[in-house]
Amino acid sequence: MNQNTEELIIQLCLAKLSDKYGQKVTLERKQYVGGGCINNTVLLKCSEGNFFLKWNSSCPGDMFLKEAAGLQEMYSVENPYLIIPKVIWAKEMDELPGLLLMEYLQSSGGTSEQDEKLGRGLAVMHQKTALQFGFHHDNYCGLTVQDNMWNVNWIEFFGKQRIGYLLGLIKGSRGISSGEMDMYGKLIDRLPEILLHETMPSLIHGDLWSGNYMYTANGPALIDPATYYADREMELSIMALFGGFPSRVWAAYREMYPLPDGWEDRNKIYQLYHILNHYYLFGGSYLNQATQIALQFI
Repeated sequence: MNQNTEELIIQLCLAKLSDKYGQKVTLERKQYVGGGCINNTVLLKCSEGNFFLKWNSSCPGDMFLKEAAGLQEMYSVENPYLIIPKVIWAKEMDELPGLLLMEYLQSSGGTSEQDEKLGRGLAVMHQKTALQFGFHHDNYCGLTVQDNMWNVNWIEFFGKQRIGYLLGLIKGSRGISSGEMDMYGKLIDRLPEILLHETMPSLIHGDLWSGNYMYTANGPALIDPATYYADREMELSIMALFGGFPSRVWAAYREMYPLPDGWEDRNKIYQLYHILNHYYLFGGSYLNQATQIALQFI
């Protein structure tokens, strides 16, 4: 993207901030920062405070609108333990890149107190419920579309709208053998025998690996969501899959919101979604990894 486009985006953001604060907001300094592997990111130091801006001209056109909606859904929870960045403006891609402007959170070092707050905060968030599983619209896990059509049946939602839907995407792009498709079909058919625990729709972040939470001076924060209402064990599965969550996070969560028996065994079946998604996005050995897990359940 050329410099003129970047400057235009920043000027549009300053105009939105001026509208928000009811007075002209000026840019004092901009600073390029890390914040994602696929987006351009910059810290805007302004007369009314610091703001985080990210944009992309080669992503799904509505990606930042969906991310903003996920952040706002999590922000709506009265949660004394977690911080969710406030969304200022989200724009769909048109002749200009899509963008997301939000408050800037300054990172700080982790402590056992921060770990405990993260665990408790997730427990509070997971107690926000809906009448059905899904979300108000489809959104993205990474760059992968998630089918979030409301469904009262969790097993059907997970089997068809997560595993089955993702296998369809894989078949149409990277390819998958008929034998492997048959194997996953058998697995989906067996889900009522595997997922015997009671579930309710819980609000989850949806893509909670170690890069999507941060510790700030005011407490732990969640960023880059793939939000929907699911069996809360879906959240725990990706947390366990990629690691990066201290033991105190897990202990505080379970103290606040105890888990049903067998949740650790079900972790593997739920991890299939994220492993298959990594295969869809990146290829490589992820399909073999997913196949080895699936074979354990059929």
